Amino acid sequence: MRYSAKIKGTGRSLPEKILNNFDLEKLVETSDEWIKTRTGMSERRVSADDKASSDYATAAAEQALQMAELHAKDIDMVIVGTVTPDHAFPSTACLIMKNLGIKNMPGFDISAGCPGWIFTMNIAKQYIENGTCENILVVGVDMLTKITNYKDRNTCVLFGDAAGATVISRAEDKDISRLIDSDISADGNYWDLLVQPAGGSRTPASYNTVRERQHTIVMEGNKVFKLAVRSMYNSCETVLKRNNMDTNSVDWVIPHQANMRIIDALAKKLKVDMKKVIINIEKYGNTSAATIPVALDEVIRSGKIRHGDIVLMTSFGAGLTSGSVLVRI
Repeated sequence: MRYSAKIKGTGRSLPEKILNNFDLEKLVETSDEWIKTRTGMSERRVSADDKASSDYATAAAEQALQMAELHAKDIDMVIVGTVTPDHAFPSTACLIMKNLGIKNMPGFDISAGCPGWIFTMNIAKQYIENGTCENILVVGVDMLTKITNYKDRNTCVLFGDAAGATVISRAEDKDISRLIDSDISADGNYWDLLVQPAGGSRTPASYNTVRERQHTIVMEGNKVFKLAVRSMYNSCETVLKRNNMDTNSVDWVIPHQANMRIIDALAKKLKVDMKKVIINIEKYGNTSAATIPVALDEVIRSGKIRHGDIVLMTSFGAGLTSGSVLVRI
């Protein structure tokens, strides 16, 4: 028997500390006007020194479970999309499980850059549909400020920290809520356009790699921009055409919050009215795998997105990876 999956609960957790554009003016040669014009960002959140990805992810997960009216023991699997795990190993998923007091189930991380949450949703959907699981906790979390080079004015203005969680559950026959479709893809030919050079087996940590700031984000922004718009557009078109739909069938679009100019360009290419596009980039910046689940939780809790609305979500990131999820809330 094949089942259907749905979103049953959402949650988010953001650090209290705010880093605004005027703070950045004191760190590098930049300005509030320059940042706003090129990115659409005004401020971003910065995680506490004594907090890691699993801490914020656990708080977001607890919110999602509460909305879903489930207990942690009802979860059958935990999947985390992140490129800033607490440790290279064990997985952040295992640490979240420890924090929630659950064990003896699958828990693992997915390294897919900014579409990390999209990738986890795609995987969770398969497990729900094939009957293996009834409730899966999926998390998108990244603490990018911990790997940001605050001497690089082109990248340090972009990133913030956040966690977003979603409970994916088996839908009942009477439910109209559905994970309609999802698409994920990667093209390793562009791996070097967005990379953390050191810290892995290619370039292990050393005195020199730390001194040369090779453990921070390096990005070729102009090249990434063009590929981002194209890859997200292609992924959206894939899921829409596969379901005999177009953007007129969609109530809302939640794009990855990487850059306002990318969001504008994608909306134009998709021929979507900006009134249908969910944007919170001015408050949080680019929080990588957390951008979409955080935005989704915000608009669900505010009532902007309502039960029955069709939402198209799409992202791109390091790899280069891309993907989209089409859901009826």
